[in-house]
Order: sequence, then structure tokens, then C-alpha cells
Amino acid sequence: MERVEIELDGRTISLEAGDLARQAGGSVVVRQGDTMVLVAATMAPKPREGIDFFPLTVDYREKTYAAGRIPGGYLKREARPSDYETLTCRLIDRPLRPLFPSGFRNETQVVCFVVSHDQVNPADVIALTGASAALMISDIPFDNPIAGARIGRVDGSFVFNPTFEESKESDIQLLMAGTADGIVMVEAGAKEASEEEMMSALEFGHERIKKLIDLQIQLKARINKEKATIEQAEIDTTLVDRVNSIVCPKLEQAMEITGKQERANAVSQIKADLDAEINPEKEDDLKKILGNVFHDAEKNVVRKMILEKKKRVDGRNLNEVRPINIKVGYLPRVHGSSVFTRGETQALVSATLGTSSDEQRLDTLELKGTKHFYLHYNFPAFCTGETKFIGGPGRREIGHGMLAERALVPVLPDREKFPYTIRIVSDILESNGSSSMASVCGGALALMDAGVPISNPVAGIAMGLIKEEDQVAILSDILGSEDHLGDMDFKVAGTKNGITALQMDIKIAGLDKSIMEQAMQQAKEGRLHILGEMDKALHSPRSELSEHAPRIITMKVPTSKIRDIIGPGGKVIRGIIDQCGVSVDIDDSGLVSIASSDQAAADKATKYIENLIQEAKIGKIYLGKVKKIVDISQICDRRIQSVSDEIQEGDEIKVKVIDIDQQGKIKLSRKEALKEKAAEDKG
Repeated sequence: MERVEIELDGRTISLEAGDLARQAGGSVVVRQGDTMVLVAATMAPKPREGIDFFPLTVDYREKTYAAGRIPGGYLKREARPSDYETLTCRLIDRPLRPLFPSGFRNETQVVCFVVSHDQVNPADVIALTGASAALMISDIPFDNPIAGARIGRVDGSFVFNPTFEESKESDIQLLMAGTADGIVMVEAGAKEASEEEMMSALEFGHERIKKLIDLQIQLKARINKEKATIEQAEIDTTLVDRVNSIVCPKLEQAMEITGKQERANAVSQIKADLDAEINPEKEDDLKKILGNVFHDAEKNVVRKMILEKKKRVDGRNLNEVRPINIKVGYLPRVHGSSVFTRGETQALVSATLGTSSDEQRLDTLELKGTKHFYLHYNFPAFCTGETKFIGGPGRREIGHGMLAERALVPVLPDREKFPYTIRIVSDILESNGSSSMASVCGGALALMDAGVPISNPVAGIAMGLIKEEDQVAILSDILGSEDHLGDMDFKVAGTKNGITALQMDIKIAGLDKSIMEQAMQQAKEGRLHILGEMDKALHSPRSELSEHAPRIITMKVPTSKIRDIIGPGGKVIRGIIDQCGVSVDIDDSGLVSIASSDQAAADKATKYIENLIQEAKIGKIYLGKVKKIVDISQICDRRIQSVSDEIQEGDEIKVKVIDIDQQGKIKLSRKEALKEKAAEDKG
């Protein structure tokens, strides 16, 4: 077994290899504290035929035994991956994928098992480093290591790989990956941080990433496993030159067409004409090669147009945002809604208000408790003019929804001030780039339309990059084709005061500081422009909730009174719910939430609970229901022959508290209450 370790800012991270999963191409156990992740990387011996992409699969699974737990459910075993596990798969896949050799088509799988979890140190960030290490020591052709770092900021100081407790106090949550030369992936959330603060956090993290990469290089040198030789297909330069001479002039004309579908149709026709001229139907290999050469020609035409002519395929300038159209309150029966359209990207976004019973329950090794705000993102095939089976959300939809959710969380009101569970749904109706950022803008507008008192509106913009040696072009509000053919997808969301979420993926080896600074500044300009357009549609949150939204009244009761409200077997609380037609929730701290779409019903339930928890006071008169008969002398202010002549069980009468003994037993008198009323009537 080989083991290497490093201490960074008081945290020890180790890599072990050679003891577990020895039949995999490469395997390591990465550890911080008592959190351990086993990572195994394996490659198929031969390339997969008939594909034009790299078939990489990343799986991240939490084993419940890692925390000394047994899975729930009937089967008592781990089931389908949770959203958190799915998001972590994406976090590992995104920075690794661009760093494999071009044209590599062997099926490759990276599997990460969380095998020990100390409930202190997160596993996702070390799994990212472990995945790179497993690939480095394997026979797989991967020679450009990356490492992951999570950066927080507590009391103004940056913290490397913060614990869960430290993360709760942090106003910046940043997870990043990088090579020794630059940053390749970023996922971040912040409480309106400035561009300068985010850059400082990235620089802080990259310095530590470099040291983790050195650790992997040490381990690779000790294992010293020979890398597999991958045969690269020889490029037929004669064919490439012929294709370029045929299609490039036509593609340059097609790229002048501003409409997405019209432009796509023109490009398809150019490809069809090329096929007819060269006739690849006779040879399947030629057909595949021709498709790759045509794709490269299209890519080169677009990139050349941007770099040399400073012109984009839809005619915009490099820093220009597409036209924006906004509708709010579009859906009459929902609590809040908006339609946000930017160019050919459109999101229909709704906000629904619920009670604490609508909270999402979390039960993973790292996420426990409940969640009162969540955003769901849907991407139906018709939004790009295609047909596809509609099923559950895929990895991309889960990831985009989480990014938009992260962007909106910092501006939400405190739960004590606004005790609602909030669900945002973004249905993408048209897509030509930056649909997740359209979801952020539409989500903020839907929240304001619903009357949610957010602190500031939030807007998002996606930035792109075209880089050829020293030539650099940074694009604002990128199209789908610019994302596909470019070198960067850099999404920034925030308010007028600062950044709330950031996501970056790079298709080149890494991004230097100057380009990132320029991209952030250009993103800020675009964000402020979009916020201005949103302000024209809806300046601030509605002063009143929708008439269709539930009304929630909260009240704090002594914890000793919780049992009085619930009653034996829940009898009392069920009675309140049935009699008043409301929903009632009470937590262990004594916070009572009463919800109803009828304000009068909510007020009635509130009064009922107030009476239940009220402490009796000597000398005060109360209205009560007769349950049993007490001393006959306290029934009336005159002599009576029978108690039943005056009252019956079930009657509601007024009584006065005349004494409370040391055991808390209350003595009541109807006679004294009648005397006091008679005196009031005379006076």
C-alpha cells in the first residue's frame, strides 16, 4: 500500500492506493478526518463504435453504513441516487471531462463510494480530488490532474474545506476545481458578495488546489503504472481542405441569419448538399468522418467571426444582452407567476406558498432536517423544437434547478417574518441559451408577484469565452450555439449589491485571473441592465398575498402548554382543525402555525389556542363549558333546590376564579360572576 498526505490550514488530507479495489484500473481512498471516500476508475479495453463523444460516467453514492445507519424503507438498502448524490456526480464529471484526450472514445467509469462519514467533514469535495487521483494512477490516458477545494468565509476570514458547523456561519459557499495552471469549475453561493471578494476566494482556493495536485503527482510516481496507448485516427487533410472549401463560404452566409431555427435549417441544408456532393452513403466510416469535419468547420467559422469581426451569429455586439420581455401575474389562480423572455429563451415561472407540512424532508449523510424553499426546473423537448419522452428530471434539470435555487436563497425573508414554505417551478418553454438564468429572473419576479418580501430582486446572466492563443472574446448572454462551440459557460446571478450564485465550466485547461476578472465585470454590467428591465415590470413585492394563497398566523406558546394544545392522542388539535377548518402545526420550540385561506377561520383558531394556553387569574371572569358540577353554594346568588334547575352539563356559563391553591387547582364561582355582572348593570 502507498500513502501520501498533506496538512493544509490544519486539515489533513490523505490518499491511499494499492490496498482496496485492486482490479480496477486505478483506485484510491481519500480521507479528511474520519470521512473516507473510495474512488475506482476503470476503462473499457476498446473504443465504443459509432459515437462522436467521450463516454464518461461518474457515480457518487453514499453508503448509509458510513455513518452507522441502516437505510429506511421496506427493502432496507440504498435505492436510486438522491438529488444531492446526482449533483455531486455532476460536480466531479464537469471538471474531469474536458481534460481527457481529444477523440478518446473508450467507455470510462469513475465510481465514488462514501465508506466512512464523521458528520463533520463533507465528502463531496474530497471525492473530487480522489477521482482525479484514481485516474492519475490508472492506465487511463489522463495526465492533467485536478483537485477540489471548498472555500467559506467566517468572520471575514477565508476557510479551506470548512466543516458543516463552519459552513453554517459562512457568508460565502464556494466549491471549485482547478489544474495547476488555472480554475476549471466553480459552484458558489454568497450573500451578495462583490466581484472582488469572489476573486479573492478563488485565488485563496487555487493556492491550496496546487498543493493537492502535487500530492497526486507524488502518489502517481510511487505507483508508476504504465498508461494505455490510445490510437488516434489520422486526419485526412485532403478531405478537410475539400470540405472547408465547399462549406465555409456557405456557413459564413448562414451565420448571418439571426433566427435560431432558420439558421439551423440553413446549416442542415449545407450539410445535406455536402453529403450529396461527396456521397458518404457508400461508406459508414466516411459518413462519420465527414460529420466530424463539418462540425469542426462550423465551429471554426463561428469562432473566427467572433474573434476577427467582433460579431455574433445573431448580430449582437460582444457585450450586448438580447431583448427582454416580461409578464407578471400571468396565471390567474396561482399565488405568483411570471413569464420571462430573453431573445429565444423563455421561462414560465410560478411561486406557490404552503405551510410547514409542505416542507421537503432531507435524509442523506450530509443533509438532514427540512427545507422550506425549493426550486424545480423542467426542460421539455418542445422548448427546442424536438420530440422526446417526458419522464422524471435528469441530472441537468436537477443541476439547473439547484443553481437557480441557490441564487434566490440569500434574498428570502427570515422564516419568523414569513412562515411559508415556498416552491418555485420553472418550465422552460423556449431555449436558446441561458435557461437557468432565465429561471433566476423569472423566479425573483414570481416571488415578488406572490407578495414574498424578498430583500432585493435577483437577475442572472450567462457569459461565454472564445480563446485562440492571445485572441480573447468574452460574450454576454450567450446563445446555445455559443455555449456549444465556445470555451466557457460562466453563469453569474446576483442583486444590485452583489453576487448570490456563480457557476463556471471551462472546456480548456484552465482560466487565468485576468480573464475571470474581465468576465465578472462584464457580467455585472449585464446583470444590472437586466435588473433595470425587471424593475420596469415590477418594482417591488406586492403588498398583499394572492387571495388564493393560505394565510398563516404564527404564535409562540410556552413549551409546557404544547401538550394542552395537542391533547391526549391529538384530540384537542384535531378538534381545532375540524371546528375551524384550518391547518395547525406546532414544533418542539412552541411555535404554532395556523394556516387557512379564510382569514376568519384562522382568527377563530388563534382565539381558541389563546384561550387554551391562558393562565387563570384570581378575580377574573371566564366563559367556560360545564363538564361536572361543583359546590352547589357557588352556582347561584340565591338558594336553589337543584343544580339542574340552573345549569346542565355542556352549558356555556361565565365563572369567576376565586382561588388557586398551591397545587394549581382552580376554584370557580358562578355566583360571584353573577354578582359582579349585577353590580355592573346597576352602575
